[in-house]
Amino acid sequence: MRASAADGNPVLLHYPLQGRFRARNSPARRVPSHGTDLMGTTYAIDLVPVGAGGRPAPRTWRSLFATEPAEGFVGFGAPVLAPAAGVVVVAHDGEGDHAARRSQLALVPYMAGQAERLRHGPGAVAGNHVVIDLGDGGPFVLVAHLRRGSLCVEAGSRVRAGRQIGECGNSGNSTQPHVHVQVTDSTDWATARGLPIAFRTLGGTELPAESQLVVVPRTGAGASG
Repeated sequence: MRASAADGNPVLLHYPLQGRFRARNSPARRVPSHGTDLMGTTYAIDLVPVGAGGRPAPRTWRSLFATEPAEGFVGFGAPVLAPAAGVVVVAHDGEGDHAARRSQLALVPYMAGQAERLRHGPGAVAGNHVVIDLGDGGPFVLVAHLRRGSLCVEAGSRVRAGRQIGECGNSGNSTQPHVHVQVTDSTDWATARGLPIAFRTLGGTELPAESQLVVVPRTGAGASG
């Protein structure tokens, strides 16, 4: 399905995480934010949960030279919430959560497998993910890299903003546990166009800057649609 053309205004979302997290690959820094327009990622953003010290996980020798267990990261298993109300049109689960890679040495073989992941399609890239239709045929918000087995919605579910849809994981094209968010005009990923986004805050709206620390008060994840 394809949505109507964007009017130039950003699609307003709620943050899909609570607590403390940093913005990475922010479209406030550059567009396309992830260095490509493929699969509608033009205005995508990554949100990385962090602890009180601002790090996603403690630094050890493994973070310098090897892979790290995803379970050791603050964000792994954190509740992920629907960023807007709508109807779930994709709920893809079953992709494995792999080891995290902050080490440049560990990133080399991972980057070498990038082309292969692209050939295997959306599941290999987005990992476990949920797509919500915000209107009647778009726009569509994609929430990606969820923990395997954590999805608590299915295609056809109507959700409200703030309902839990899964947990933060490290599935798909992900080097550490985080949540990837993007909005597109279509769910045909070969031709989908990315649309600008912004997030609602108590004071209005924002698009966080690269590495900006965002703090969203924890209110408890909703379980009903």
